[in-house]
Amino acid sequence: MPKKGRSAERSLAEKEEGMSAKQRKTDNPLCFDSPASLFQSLIAPMDVEQFFQQYWEKKPLLLQRSDPALASYYQSLFQLSDLKQLCTQGLEYARDLNVCRCVNGKKKVMNKEGRVNHSQLRKDFDQRRATIQFHQPQRFKDELWHIQEQLECFFGSLVGSNVYITPQESQGLPPHYDDVEVFILQLEGQKHWRLYEPTVPLAREYSLAPEESIGEPTHNILLKAGDLLYLPRGTIHQADTPAGVEHSTHLTLSTYQNTSWGDFLIDVFPSLLFDSMKSDLSLRQGLPRSLLTSASASLDVNKQVCVFLRGLAERLEQGQQELRSSDMRKDFISSRLPPYGLQEEDIAPVGKLPALEDSVCVRFREHILLTVEPSQDNTDEATELVAFMLHSLKNKRETHMMGAHDDDEEEEEDRDEEEASQIQGLRFPVTHLPALRQLLSGERLLVAELPLQQDADKLGLVLGLWTEGLLQVC
Repeated sequence: MPKKGRSAERSLAEKEEGMSAKQRKTDNPLCFDSPASLFQSLIAPMDVEQFFQQYWEKKPLLLQRSDPALASYYQSLFQLSDLKQLCTQGLEYARDLNVCRCVNGKKKVMNKEGRVNHSQLRKDFDQRRATIQFHQPQRFKDELWHIQEQLECFFGSLVGSNVYITPQESQGLPPHYDDVEVFILQLEGQKHWRLYEPTVPLAREYSLAPEESIGEPTHNILLKAGDLLYLPRGTIHQADTPAGVEHSTHLTLSTYQNTSWGDFLIDVFPSLLFDSMKSDLSLRQGLPRSLLTSASASLDVNKQVCVFLRGLAERLEQGQQELRSSDMRKDFISSRLPPYGLQEEDIAPVGKLPALEDSVCVRFREHILLTVEPSQDNTDEATELVAFMLHSLKNKRETHMMGAHDDDEEEEEDRDEEEASQIQGLRFPVTHLPALRQLLSGERLLVAELPLQQDADKLGLVLGLWTEGLLQVC
């Protein structure tokens, strides 16, 4: 999407909020003291521990609140009237929003080509009773940036959002289920929800669910402004705006896409086998002749694979090997939101150069990850492991959760996007790993006492992190 200058972002934020930071803190029903406190305030009065024990990935949760202050705050997050100003920022159909309606149990997309015109959008909404599905509004709305950035810290997983605005007596989407955990916040008006028993519990894919095959609803719910509804992934649902309600606006906060144990095993198994093959001769022995050309693996092959898997399990249980998640961690850190309110000047080195006699601490700790991976250097020597300290400080809020676009772009623009999406961070020898982990523990540490043998290595480590804006003398 078009890039906005920081001054424009600040100006927009001031217009949206229209109050001082002190007032916002006083009036805000959400608590931003920590990621955990934010989530607790989001699902209040439900207790966090109770939520994860009884509802998370298990069953829907409805929180109905008769709280005018909360309803007013929810409405401030996004409302129908915001679209007029947003349409001046170069919104495009499909990329930034969809116009759709459920007709005879099927989704009818009513998008135009190119830029979104507000007058045409309102005509489709008012006259054709179309739903407006706005993609990833946190790109434009500062408060949603703040909420989702904190939730990404809390879950350790990407958190996306969509806004759905539906006129009365209309429905935007047919019955379906999602591959994400969904928190639905009712911002304006009312929405009638029908939930059904999952056919694919904890689904890994989005899918339509034909109404004739889903049976009777397990829940009939009327959400009002300020209410929250949680749906585990795989929950079949459909929603419409009732008669007599001018329109409904709701926000979905979604997370935990492809974040299952199975996804984790897919991620860690390659490195686990790579490490095991270094020390286990049996894993380096050749396959039986013609195994790859046979129609199927024999029972003996299956038994041998079981032997290998048991050996891997035993070494893990005995602490002889370490699991190294790589792709999942890199995808998260490179795709997540940057810290809320971060300005370019905030990333610059802070304070004095660290020296051996100084105590240092890590900045932006919740936005840093360590990974250990095989070196990609092309040398004649055996492949070695290296450590990477990756961060999300230079991630672009404007492209958060937007994925790839199908439209053709100039070669220069492609290069710019590719460069912007590259993972940010620093590379260190794997011998530096204990020192890096110690720094990420959150303690104030004396440079001279870092667990590295040479003073030059200690200084090189902290100077590298200081230059990247990740460390300061404290």
